[in-house]
Amino acid sequence: MNAAPILIASALLATNALGSIADFESQTEGFAGPTLTDNGITFSHLNEFSGVNPDGSNFVPGEYGTDFIVENATLAINDFPSALSGTNALSWGTAFIAGDNLSINIASSFRMSTGSVENYASMSLLIFENGPWGGIELSLQAMREGAVVGMDTIVISDLGGRDNLVGKTLTIDGVEFDELLLAARFDDGTYTAFAGLADNITITPSPSSIALLMMGGIATTRRRRGV
Repeated sequence: MNAAPILIASALLATNALGSIADFESQTEGFAGPTLTDNGITFSHLNEFSGVNPDGSNFVPGEYGTDFIVENATLAINDFPSALSGTNALSWGTAFIAGDNLSINIASSFRMSTGSVENYASMSLLIFENGPWGGIELSLQAMREGAVVGMDTIVISDLGGRDNLVGKTLTIDGVEFDELLLAARFDDGTYTAFAGLADNITITPSPSSIALLMMGGIATTRRRRGV
């Protein structure tokens, strides 16, 4: 059997396994509506829960807005290149500032999906820590048919004093999921809110699965050559 078709098939499989990366660079700055799809990842269900604000007051679903926003975040990206890249980032809520300046808005939760079963995800966040945000748990939940199958959580720093921006990353690896939920909660599970931006959201098969797939293609090619 000719090795060339096997090499081509392996390359195509590996390409498909690269999955989806939402960086929002192809989007136009402004309101995107309650659903936004970028590079194969769909964002939806913004602020769908009721909860308690960091100051102790209550909020209802949709109070922080139901629209996603593509924000030209050039100034923030220049200051925090480890958290954001390119020109655009994902924001949310009811307002944005046109041009290189930006508004950092509040959200409680939103969902993400490629429409397929995946087993690896990561997302970069630029969030406010300390101040009123200290102690809030920000979690990325992996869900399969509505059940939580994995989670990565960070606790926002509570060092006192004025709040400040910091870059964080959340990652899911090694569990099969069909949806992700990013949510802010208190340690008792009550929904609350955080302030920030998101960027470079990756949802794919795991890197180890991609490596095995490519190795399998190479091994098959070698076996065929020996026939």
